[in-house]
Amino acid sequence: MRFDDQNVDTSSLDDRRGMRGTTIGAGAGGLGLLGLLFVLLFGGGLSFDDGQSTTTTSQAQDLAIKCAQPGALDQYDDCFVLKIFNETDEVWTREFRERGSAYEAPRLVFFSGSTQTGCGPATAQTGPFYCPPDQRVYFDLDFLRQLQSQFGARGQYAQAYITAHEVGHHIQTITGIEEKVRRQQQANPRQANALSVRMELQADCIAGVWGRLANDRGNVVITKREYDQALRAAAAVGDDRIMQKTQGRVNPEAFTHGSSAQRQEWFARGFNTGDINKCDTFAS
Repeated sequence: MRFDDQNVDTSSLDDRRGMRGTTIGAGAGGLGLLGLLFVLLFGGGLSFDDGQSTTTTSQAQDLAIKCAQPGALDQYDDCFVLKIFNETDEVWTREFRERGSAYEAPRLVFFSGSTQTGCGPATAQTGPFYCPPDQRVYFDLDFLRQLQSQFGARGQYAQAYITAHEVGHHIQTITGIEEKVRRQQQANPRQANALSVRMELQADCIAGVWGRLANDRGNVVITKREYDQALRAAAAVGDDRIMQKTQGRVNPEAFTHGSSAQRQEWFARGFNTGDINKCDTFAS
């Protein structure tokens, strides 16, 4: 991917890599990597107890120096993910302003091993996720590499899709969608999974909208090859694909994120239209 500039802003980053974290408690124990992957991959929010977080700025400063090197965005995953995060801030700030409102940007957290979040403790096995209570996107980059090797979500734009998807959950939070859906899930537990699928597909669509807006406004240049990378990444994390790989069978009633075809369809809809109003998965 090509960007309009190579500048990387670390002001929205909490870099906790190398810090001593915390382990997942009994509430999530016993699931293992594949179980947690199946349940939480690209999740809209976790359901652990609230917890306090600690952060460090020194690592963010070191990262800024590293990312300023020529070729850093192509060489280092952390620099690339942070750059994409910067671009989501820029695009959504402009889009919200044009619609007459202010965009409340999230923060990005890099961690290794485990960390404490506003949603409770999390580990690399949790996968990239957005936590609504603290409005942060959490990434363990080792897990991203594992995702690429085990599920075929390769290429830079695959990583961009993952990042933009999580920011999509932030948009759902600040616009009140996430809270409304959580209330509906609590009122009607039998529909909880179906509502979760609609949330995830909407975040896919929002990620696609970001890609189109960023491309059209010159923030990034997205080629056909990179667009195809995003579609492959969306397919790789479909519930049917993950269930088949982890359990050897597919149970549509247990879907929480949508099938491979659905995830591709909604990402493509967002990218092809560039209109967030086309992302109403709850009306379809």
